[in-house]
Amino acid sequence: MVEALRDARVVVTGAGGGIGAALARAFADRGARVVVNDLDAEAAHKVADGIGAAVVAGDASGVVPAARTALGGRIDVFCANAGVATGGGAEADDADWELAWDVNVMAHVRAARALLPEWLERGSGRFVSTVSAAGLLTMIGAAPYSVTKHGALAFAEWLSLTYRHRGIAVHAVCPQGVRTAMLDAAGPAGDLVLAPNAIEPEDVAKAVLDGIDQERFLILPHPEVAGYYAARAAEPERWLGGMNKLQRGYEDLRATAGEQS
Repeated sequence: MVEALRDARVVVTGAGGGIGAALARAFADRGARVVVNDLDAEAAHKVADGIGAAVVAGDASGVVPAARTALGGRIDVFCANAGVATGGGAEADDADWELAWDVNVMAHVRAARALLPEWLERGSGRFVSTVSAAGLLTMIGAAPYSVTKHGALAFAEWLSLTYRHRGIAVHAVCPQGVRTAMLDAAGPAGDLVLAPNAIEPEDVAKAVLDGIDQERFLILPHPEVAGYYAARAAEPERWLGGMNKLQRGYEDLRATAGEQS
C-alpha cells in the first residue's frame, strides 16, 4: 500500500509544524503530491518549500476546494490533522468549548462533506484523522480537548463503518505525548502524563504509513494505549480510580508551582 501512495494526491491540515509537517514530509518521501495547509502561511510555505509541495493556507474547515484545484482536480488522501488543545474544565468559557468543537470535530465533518461525493463516485478515498489518545481515554485538566477528541474518534468510526464497503478507508491516529509545541504548552498536566513517554512527530508519521499499509483503522504510535483502552472498557471503576490518582498528582503539581511563583 505504501508503494501505492506514489503519485497519490494528499492534503495535510495543520502541517506548518509538528505531526502535520512530519506527515507531509513522509507522504512526499513516498512520492505523493502534497498540499500543506496551515493557518500560519509562513510556516506552511517553509514546510512545503522543503518537499516540493503546494500550499493552501487558512482555516482547515474550508481547505478542500482550493486543495483539490492545487492538486489538479483530485484528492486521494485527506489528513485531518489540525487541532487545538483547549484546557480547563466545566468553567471554561463557551468560546473555548466552541473553538475546540469547531477545530477538533467540525473541521473533520466539513472536510468529509466536501470529499465524500467525489470519493463515493469513484469508489476510493482515504480519510486520516489525527485524534489523540485523549479520544480513547481522556486528558486531565482539559475537558474541551478530551470531549472533542472523543467526538473526532466517534466521527471517524462512523465514517469507517458507513463507507468501508464503498471503497472509503478511514484511520484514527491516537498518539499520547508527542514532542511538539502543543506538548510544550500543556503545562503541568503534559509534564505529568505525556512528557515521560513522548515521541517525535516523525515516529507518528511512520506509524501512520504503517497503519495505511496494514489497512488498520486504529493507529497507535504508543502501543501501550491499547492496554489502557481495554482496561477502561473492562474495569471502568479501577481505571477511573487510577485517573483520579493522576488528577490528584496534577493538583499537587499546580499547588507547588503556585507556591514557587
